[in-house]
Amino acid sequence: MLELCDIELGFDAGALFSGLNLTIAPGEICLLTAPSGAGKSSLLRWMAGLETPGLHASGQVKLGEHILSELPAERRQLGLLFQTPQIFPHLTVADNLGFGLVPSITGTARTNAIADALDKAGLAGMGLRDPQTLSGGQQARLALLRTLLAQPQALLLDEPFSSLDGVRREEMVKLVLEEAVERKLPVLLVSHDPRDEGLADKPPYRLGA
Repeated sequence: MLELCDIELGFDAGALFSGLNLTIAPGEICLLTAPSGAGKSSLLRWMAGLETPGLHASGQVKLGEHILSELPAERRQLGLLFQTPQIFPHLTVADNLGFGLVPSITGTARTNAIADALDKAGLAGMGLRDPQTLSGGQQARLALLRTLLAQPQALLLDEPFSSLDGVRREEMVKLVLEEAVERKLPVLLVSHDPRDEGLADKPPYRLGA
């Protein structure tokens, strides 16, 4: 269970929003929507423990029994997927995936985990390729599977479908939905794209509404 309790967020110039309360069950997708500049991306960065200069935030984020603000970023067990895939250009496709694996997974287990992720991402046989030769949709799926290989307990999505259209968007949406349900991950999706409203399991939460 992922819970946001009385969250207030703003910058030095003033508050962006306050009184945000959300509860997201395992396998559930919650959509948080607001116009650009309303603080959606900053909220996800703060939840994940990433530094954002000038940001002020209060309230609690709970994941299961843990209060995340009391933990360093690397122990929060949150997977964060950005609007633009954060691909490492100096690594192969397979090595990009391997970067997400915990160090304790080695040898055959590591090889099998990467092969399985390549298959799920529709990239079977492409492990040795330069990731910059992949299409936008392929890069998006690669970034998602790398995030999932880190075994997060919840998933934060920062408009990950906005740069995709047609079949590429449908494939990425299908993969996210399948993995969230299979892994029983609470998913917080932030977006201002009306196409994303059909993905949530309950009516979207509109910041400032």
